[in-house]
Amino acid sequence: MTLSSEKKSIRQGILAMRGEISADLRAGHNATITARLLNLPEYRDARTVLGYMNFGSEYASEQWVAQALTEGKRMVLPKVNHHTNLLDLYLVDDPETQLGTGLWGIREPLVERCERLTVINEVEFALLPGVGFTRDGARLGYGGGYYDKLLASMTHRPALVAAAYALQIMAWLPQEATDVKVAQIVTEAETIACYATGNP
Repeated sequence: MTLSSEKKSIRQGILAMRGEISADLRAGHNATITARLLNLPEYRDARTVLGYMNFGSEYASEQWVAQALTEGKRMVLPKVNHHTNLLDLYLVDDPETQLGTGLWGIREPLVERCERLTVINEVEFALLPGVGFTRDGARLGYGGGYYDKLLASMTHRPALVAAAYALQIMAWLPQEATDVKVAQIVTEAETIACYATGNP
């Protein structure tokens, strides 16, 4: 089995499990995770934060985005650039009017309504999506490699945090040299410190 097919198989298994969480249980988990994220010192100390808009059965990051905006954070959200196959970052202060439906049905910034963040090193805290994680920070994404490429382009590494349900924590995940690890994983059960502040 190739690394790519191995990742795909694991990804499908985790997504199937995640999809079986009931709506009521998911709502409770989402509220707990959001509260934990908002209390992280790395988040509280950050002025400019990178978020994402959730889709499917993943953690409802839109709750965290809304609260971060209420708290006066500079919120940066990604948009897939179909010409470069990279993520472009945009400042958003009103998701209701500044976002539209993009790739895979994910809400993303409307370029005509948002200011592009040209200095990506201004991001101090990054909330990253993902399908699976390990306790040492390994991350299995959705397969596009968008976030690994974005983080590789930063000369300053922000605090990298993932939000996930506890069932998404795996004992092991296949990794490539280009895969970037997260520093912390926040679940409904615990906050996992994967490695000391700085690069792993």
